[in-house]
Amino acid sequence: MNIGFVMYEWESISPSLDSTLRLIQESVSRGHKVSLIYPNEMAIRRTSVWANCRVVSSSSPNTEDNSDFYKSCSLEEEFIPMIDQDVVFFRDNPPLDTHVLNFMDTLENDIFFINSISGLRKANNKIYPATLAALHDNDDPDKRLIPLTTVSRNKKYLKQVIEAYDLNKFILKPMDGFGGSGVILMDKSSKTSKFNVNSLLEFYINQGGKNNYIILQEYIETELKGDIRVLMLNGKPIGSMRRVPAKDDHRSNVHAGGHCVEHDLDEKELMVCKLIGPQLVKDGLYLVGLDLMGGKLIEVNVCSPGGFVEINQNKEYKIQKSVLDFVEEKVK
Repeated sequence: MNIGFVMYEWESISPSLDSTLRLIQESVSRGHKVSLIYPNEMAIRRTSVWANCRVVSSSSPNTEDNSDFYKSCSLEEEFIPMIDQDVVFFRDNPPLDTHVLNFMDTLENDIFFINSISGLRKANNKIYPATLAALHDNDDPDKRLIPLTTVSRNKKYLKQVIEAYDLNKFILKPMDGFGGSGVILMDKSSKTSKFNVNSLLEFYINQGGKNNYIILQEYIETELKGDIRVLMLNGKPIGSMRRVPAKDDHRSNVHAGGHCVEHDLDEKELMVCKLIGPQLVKDGLYLVGLDLMGGKLIEVNVCSPGGFVEINQNKEYKIQKSVLDFVEEKVK
């Protein structure tokens, strides 16, 4: 089987932490031809999509040391028509390059994509949870499983929303951030926060010379610190962990200094997974990371969901093996 990974550059991989590397090694160890595809090295020739790929080979594909596997790999450039791929994983960091999605449009019926082109378009931003009607019931407080969220780029309106919040604390974050980048905890009871609202809204809206959308979200107070990362495969949870923020930060993302501990999903968290699972499959989103807090869905990660390494520490059957089992079953 030919498996392509649309991803960040090989040289930027941190072997001890990288989830994509686990998928690559599992694919190579099973004898599949693996190609790395960088978004900026794709092209359309007449009506065909091509990519200048790096084909991966390894002298130690079955080693249990991922750093050894990484060092053992050699990459050979090869200009390959994308139609030759049987499976494509999208593992690039957000935001997704819309040109890449446009290139892939003609291939969606010929290649098995994890995740689908249409699904990525729908869910590669932080608005996706707001489209999930099954997770919110105005008449039943126990089924309000999405925190109060506002998305806008109108400064005046956003200030009105902040003033109207019942609670003092709320989260402000950019639409296309990842790894906890740009996520700020605000507190209306603090004069410092209050005096900074105008400046922060202007900064986020105007960043990069663009008219950017930003997100205001209810801050979820929890008994246990941190959030829950759930990896979903084909609509079902296959692993979870709790991400605990550093002492001097509110963000629990590992890239922001958080650390991970073992976590078993409780009844409410399992209910969120059960409710969202069928919609994920319907949208062609087969490998997804859910971020939960206080039994509510905070974010849906579809571009390059991580956490394999941390979750694998407490699993006998590794995440990447489950994913490749699923892929091989789908593409026979």
